[in-house]
Amino acid sequence: MPPIYITFLNRLDIEELALSDEEILAAIETSLAAQGRGQTVIEPRVHLAPGQSNGHFNVLRGAINAPVDRAGIKVVGDFVDNYKLGFPSELGVVLLLDPRTGAPQAILDGAGITDMRTGAMTAVGAKYLARKDSKILGHIGARGSAYWNVRLLDHLFDFDEIRVHSKRPESRDGFAERLARDLGKTVTATADWRSCVEGADIVVEASRLMAPEPLLKTEWIKPAAFIVPYGTMSAVELSLTDIAHKLVVDDWGQCKGGPFGSLRAHVNAGKLSEKTLHAEMGQIVAGLRPGRESDDETILFWHRGLSLSDIALAHAMIEKSTRLGIGQKLRFS
Repeated sequence: MPPIYITFLNRLDIEELALSDEEILAAIETSLAAQGRGQTVIEPRVHLAPGQSNGHFNVLRGAINAPVDRAGIKVVGDFVDNYKLGFPSELGVVLLLDPRTGAPQAILDGAGITDMRTGAMTAVGAKYLARKDSKILGHIGARGSAYWNVRLLDHLFDFDEIRVHSKRPESRDGFAERLARDLGKTVTATADWRSCVEGADIVVEASRLMAPEPLLKTEWIKPAAFIVPYGTMSAVELSLTDIAHKLVVDDWGQCKGGPFGSLRAHVNAGKLSEKTLHAEMGQIVAGLRPGRESDDETILFWHRGLSLSDIALAHAMIEKSTRLGIGQKLRFS
C-alpha cells in the first residue's frame, strides 16, 4: 500500500496563511452555489452533551463535489463558560477525507474555521439579501464568530456606523476597540440591546445566552432591514417572523429539527415551515431563487452552520498552505 500523508494546520498555521476577506467569502460562496445545484451531501448536525459542564459538542458532516471534491467532519465544542479559564468558547477540529477512498487528507484547527465561515455566511447572506445602500450595522455578541461577522460585512458595505453590544462591558469595549483598530473606523460599544439595533440597516444577533430569552424586540427592527439571528439559544420574540417578507435559511433539513437555534420556537409554532420558507441560501446563490427584489423588503436569514462551509474553507486553506509551504505533513500509514 502506498503511504498516506495528512496535512496538519494548527491555529498558528491558519493565522500565518492570512486568508484575505475575498478568499474567505469566495470559498463560502462556492460551497453555497454547489449546495444550491445539488452537488453536495449534507447531514444535519448532531449534538453530544457530556454533562460535566455548561456546554456541548456539535458534530457536522458533509461532502462537496467538484470543484472542492472533499468529504469532511467537524467536531466543535460550544462551552460558554470557557472564558473563565481563559479559553475560547469554541474549540474544535476539522477532518478532510477523500470521498472516493475514505483516506484522511487533512486535520485543521476547527475553531478559527468556525469563526471565519460563520462570519462569511452572514456576509454572503447580506450580499444577496440586504439593501445595497445599508450603512448602519447593529451587532449583538462579542465572542466567537462576532469579529468575522463585522469584518466581512464591513468589507462588503463600508458602513458609516457600526454598533456592538454584549453583556459584559469589558467584552464589548474590547471588541469595539479591536474592530476600530482593524477596520480603521469608529465602532461604538452600546450599553443595551435597543441602542445597538434600533434603526440599523443590518442587525446580527449572535448572543451567547444560557437559556432562551426574548431580549431583541421586534418593534426595534427598522422596516426593510436585514436580520440575522443565529444564537444557539433564542434571543428573539415570536413576532419577529411576522414582519419579514422573506424567510431564508442555510439548510432546511437541520433548521427544522433539533433542540437548539434562534428560531426553534418559530418552527415549533409553524411560523417557519416549508410553506413559509422563501429559500435556502444556496438556491439564491446558485440563481435558482431570487434574493432581495425590492428595497422595501424586510428579510430574515437564519443560519445554523453548514459542514459544507467548514469543508470549503478548510479546502481553501489546504490549497493555500500547499502553495506557501505552511503546516506539517504527518504520516498516517
